[in-house]
Amino acid sequence: MTDILLTALDTDGVLRLTMNTPAKRNALSEDMLVALSTALGKASNDPATRVIVLAAHGPAFCAGHDLKELTAARTAPDRGREVFARIMTLCSTVMQQIVNCPKPVIAEVGGIATAAGCQLVASCDLAVASHTATFSTPGVHIGLFCSTPMVALSRNLSNKHAMEMLLTGDMVPAARAAEIGLVNHTVPADTLTDNTLGLARKIASKSSMTLATGKKAFYAQRDMPLADAYAHAAQVMVENMLARDAEEGIQAFIEKRAPHWQDK
Repeated sequence: MTDILLTALDTDGVLRLTMNTPAKRNALSEDMLVALSTALGKASNDPATRVIVLAAHGPAFCAGHDLKELTAARTAPDRGREVFARIMTLCSTVMQQIVNCPKPVIAEVGGIATAAGCQLVASCDLAVASHTATFSTPGVHIGLFCSTPMVALSRNLSNKHAMEMLLTGDMVPAARAAEIGLVNHTVPADTLTDNTLGLARKIASKSSMTLATGKKAFYAQRDMPLADAYAHAAQVMVENMLARDAEEGIQAFIEKRAPHWQDK
């Protein structure tokens, strides 16, 4: 992609996207958002990509929006309205691309993740954090409620845990983030990448058709009434049962052998 976002695809199908503006604490500038959007769009349609890991260089995972970039827009006659709207829409698009991507997306969090950076973690399907990582939605400290991060937080945390983060802006340590469901695992900093890649490669060994089917169904049913959710899931199961990989996987289980995925 570009120097601000590094990409590397390994032989197991794990695509590593590394935000690379450590001097700016990997802020979600307009350029970074465009780079992420482009990379996610490409990966979604790339059969060689099976799992995506979103990582970052430097001591910060992501400090949220580039406040200097946003502040510079205030000199315009509309006081920045057009720029603010464009960047917030672009950021929301990226978060939805993560959710709608047919490939599982794992956040590898080695440092602070604040505001839209915390939103980025919450938007990923899974997250692994170092013991020293911290998280917050600190907008209330500067008169700016973290309304867009709220969308991701409220869909991943209980209402009270999400509201506590949003209303206080307090920094949440990694262990507490795991307790409230913001991340899956916390690990020593020096094993963060190995642990994340281990999880990614375990998932990448599954049928990509099955992963895509399951991820789409998970997010689709989540906000449905119970009966509608079961009806939707049942239909997904029927179609999944008719897929070649389900037929192969079940037969392999019966025959006590490893399955040979066709990804269809």
